[in-house]
Amino acid sequence: MMTDRATGLSESVRALAAGEVTSRTLVERALTRIEATQPTLNAFRVVRAEAALAEAEAADRELAAGARRPLLGVPVAVKDDMDVAGEPTAFGCRGDFPPAAEDGEAVRRLRAAGAVIIGKTNTCELGQWPFTEGPAFGETRNPWHTGHTPGGSSGGSASAVAGGLVPAALGSDGAGSVRIPASWTHLIGIKPQRGRISTWPRGESFQGITVNGTLARTVADAALLLDAAAGNHDRDPHRPAPLTVSDAVGRDPGRLRIALSLKPPFTAVPARLRPEIRARIVELAEKLAGLGHTVEEADPPYGQIGLTFVPRATVGISEWVRDAPDPALLDPRTRDAARLGRLLSGAPLRAARRAEEVLRRRIGAFFSSYDVILAPTTAAPPPEIGALRKLGGFATDRAMIAACPYAWPWNVLGWPGVNVPAGFVADGLPVGAQLLGPAHSEPLLVCVAAQLEEELRWFEKWPRQTDGPATAAARCA
Repeated sequence: MMTDRATGLSESVRALAAGEVTSRTLVERALTRIEATQPTLNAFRVVRAEAALAEAEAADRELAAGARRPLLGVPVAVKDDMDVAGEPTAFGCRGDFPPAAEDGEAVRRLRAAGAVIIGKTNTCELGQWPFTEGPAFGETRNPWHTGHTPGGSSGGSASAVAGGLVPAALGSDGAGSVRIPASWTHLIGIKPQRGRISTWPRGESFQGITVNGTLARTVADAALLLDAAAGNHDRDPHRPAPLTVSDAVGRDPGRLRIALSLKPPFTAVPARLRPEIRARIVELAEKLAGLGHTVEEADPPYGQIGLTFVPRATVGISEWVRDAPDPALLDPRTRDAARLGRLLSGAPLRAARRAEEVLRRRIGAFFSSYDVILAPTTAAPPPEIGALRKLGGFATDRAMIAACPYAWPWNVLGWPGVNVPAGFVADGLPVGAQLLGPAHSEPLLVCVAAQLEEELRWFEKWPRQTDGPATAAARCA
């Protein structure tokens, strides 16, 4: 049985600065939790035990000398698509990947803020699917019900935070890969504006649809990690003007016009919102109305936005496949997607990139009538472990679209979105809702999320770990 849980990010920073705990103690506790839960949750691909302890001792020396940095001495995790010097970046794949020569820009900025990188979390192969399973590392499981996936592709980060192993973690979001696992593990998941957190050394990860984001149990912690990781490499193609997101926590957002959007965007196969999830989203809408906001049903003019997503996503996969040490070890679905990406890498990709500005203008006009959109994050609760892993390519796509049709348009647009917990459905499975805004609206979205959090106090609920086999259920504590 896991005997303790990670203290929140903000509280860890406070306790370290006050001398109430040492960084080494926090790191040792996190390592103990990780070791105890690897047989069941399997959240981590790489655990940097020796290096993290050395970094913790260095942080303790700084703290004792009076130094203060935003995350000095706090252990955090990062997803295994981010370069950490000395560790391989396998991104969910099998094969002998070389160690990275230097930190990626987001990791470098976390270190500059004083964070201790305790390890790299599991992700499905090249981040393609809303589950975190594969022959390279096994199955990552949901702390709320270990017979189910935590989602993907940032499922390892979500499992690590929801299970109380670390206070917060970085993930990446190319079609909802931060927001989907956040929704399925009862977390805050912030997908920021494109370029807010650098994806360097891949300046345009997946042709610009993928951004790095944060997962945490509270809005304040997710915003704090975002501020610490934010910033750009000198050669980043997207460099939004800096802003501080944490300052929006606790701010009065005023009376907002909120669009409740329940209709899935255009998809090539049918997608239907489950009634039990619809009910949870409507309850959140009613709560927002009770807080003084004007809420009405309205859907953005998405049109056939999905036609612009496929070329960018598949070309991005083909770019990552080129770097794989042994492509023969990759999932057949990955190889098929890479072949499609190579076919679409010319005129179709250029047309998809040109369409982005048209889509921004059309959907941006919707925000002349509304300030924020409230939408489901997923159409279904988290699937059981193994439900999608062995499907063929088309069957996987159908199942993925049916479960997760809502998140990806904001990746095409490059705009911010925040998942907030929306409650639980059958078997104690968490579901979530998205707050979506126009360009550079992270402070507004965080402000609204924090207002909801103050009312609903979702962070008070924890999953209860079990000592049983990996198929045993974890129920809401």
